[in-house]
Amino acid sequence: MSKLAFVFPGQGSQKVGMLQGWGKELSGTFELASEVLGYDLWKLIQDGPVERLNQTEYTQPAVLTSSLAMWFIAKERGAAPDLVAGHSLGEYAALVAAEVVSFEVAVSLVQKRGQLMQSAVPIGKGGMAAILGLEDENVVEICRTCAGADILEAANFNSPGQVVIAGHTEAINRALEACNAAGAKRAIVLPVSAPFHCRLMEPAAAEMATILNDTCLSEPTIGLLQNVDAHYARTTEHIRANLVAQMSKAVLWTPIVQHMVKDGVDVIVECGPGSVLSGLNRRIDKSVSTLGISSEKEMGAVMERII
Repeated sequence: MSKLAFVFPGQGSQKVGMLQGWGKELSGTFELASEVLGYDLWKLIQDGPVERLNQTEYTQPAVLTSSLAMWFIAKERGAAPDLVAGHSLGEYAALVAAEVVSFEVAVSLVQKRGQLMQSAVPIGKGGMAAILGLEDENVVEICRTCAGADILEAANFNSPGQVVIAGHTEAINRALEACNAAGAKRAIVLPVSAPFHCRLMEPAAAEMATILNDTCLSEPTIGLLQNVDAHYARTTEHIRANLVAQMSKAVLWTPIVQHMVKDGVDVIVECGPGSVLSGLNRRIDKSVSTLGISSEKEMGAVMERII
């Protein structure tokens, strides 16, 4: 039996001017987010400055709100996915789609999450890099041998042959040399402000645990695959624990998509700005149809396909 999945992107999909061309359908969602955040989120997205939009504490609410503004329209037009997932930050959008938390709560959570992650490591002391063209196991081993006294770990298993690593800056530089020597097609430092999804985020995760313990969660109404284990969320306690662990552990995107396909998903819709996940999904499994609704025109075409 065929199934439909919606997936939501994470940090890196943002850009100044995104969502231009959409009608007033998005305005209510952005007004509500701005009330929660205490600043005009739509103005920041449209006018920048880019330096502010790219700061984690602003990026996370911006991408979340953009994704969910589109989701609410799709839902109103009849979209009814069997399961959902999100990449890193995108998991919070998936929580809203699965009715685990309200939109307002999700906006508040990702604002705090972004602030905690930004402040966990001093600027310049940590970073991330994308490694293309090596086996996952090779990258994991290179991280182990290049770490030394520093922290260096695989942070995102994005698709076969694409792994993102995170850790101390000096260790990242050693790993780049080792990956190039091992035959990587590309090994590049990513323009991010902190080393996400590695042990350097543990202090931030501990603080986030306190916040999440005070947050009321509901059991998901549809299938929800989580980042840290690529399994379905079972209970609110399971969801809460995985959200905490997610900050300092790797995103298992390849296993998530493989799990979807195994369970009968034949159409995956990326709901949010950009098309990062669509590209990854095609590399993970070409048998599944990957669609995107980052624009109003795409929304119309996708809804015709899935309704």
